[in-house]
Amino acid sequence: MRFAGVGLVMLAAICWGITGGIAEILMSKGWSPLVISFYRGAIGLTFFLTWLLLYIKRNWMISRRFFIWSFLAGIGVAGNFTFYFLSIQSSSIAVGATLMYTAPIFVLLISFVLKIERSTWFKWGCIASVLIGIALLTGAYNPGAISVSLIGVLAGLASGISYAVFIFGFKNAASFGKSPMTLTFAFLSFCFVLFFFIDHNEAANVVTSSDIGWFLLLGILGAGVSFIIYLVGLRMTAPTTASMVAMLEPVTASLFGVLLLGDHLGLVQFLGMVLILATVSLLSLKQSD
Repeated sequence: MRFAGVGLVMLAAICWGITGGIAEILMSKGWSPLVISFYRGAIGLTFFLTWLLLYIKRNWMISRRFFIWSFLAGIGVAGNFTFYFLSIQSSSIAVGATLMYTAPIFVLLISFVLKIERSTWFKWGCIASVLIGIALLTGAYNPGAISVSLIGVLAGLASGISYAVFIFGFKNAASFGKSPMTLTFAFLSFCFVLFFFIDHNEAANVVTSSDIGWFLLLGILGAGVSFIIYLVGLRMTAPTTASMVAMLEPVTASLFGVLLLGDHLGLVQFLGMVLILATVSLLSLKQSD
């Protein structure tokens, strides 16, 4: 069962990595990151609704706190998807996917401010290590030849912050309701919030466009199937193991970009990506202990 859980988490991470590549393909065809994000969440919502209806008797409950936390999770996932795609558009898949996984560092900083966690040299060392990794990945160590745009970096970091908000909201909502209900209401909030920001004419054109297949694949792999199998796998896997296996997402995304989309990843950028992912994995392992 343990290996089955790891396999499911690994499969979900690979799906998320491929999603970044599909998004870059759609953006190269002229579709906006907002519309791409909206369809990723909306298609995923249909899966979560189906999952909820299959277990409606077990999961139905009314709680004001549940709705508040689910709404926060929805805002977090909306920001995560959108900023992630914006980062890819302004930089590359490798940069966007790796910066998104700086989320634990933001959680750590917030925990320091709120005095939830005690400040230690190890934790500050992790923060410093991630900052060095970001400098190497983006080229910020050489201001005269920065390889990544400022918008790409800021969007990537914003996707990491949003990811942290989603995890925080989802964990709290899950304490009041089961996973199918939590995901359903979180993604309902996602669609509700993002609906006010998208170009409605562009969104309507998706249905009749030749790219509808890409959008369906994006939603199925990037939200619907992946979130469900991830949660199922998480039940059979230790949290630390799951968090490290999930690091396959930026690796898969980077390989997708390099092998299929012609993205270039220099040695220094590669070292920066490895440093960030290794530090976050070590931090997750240490905090679990």
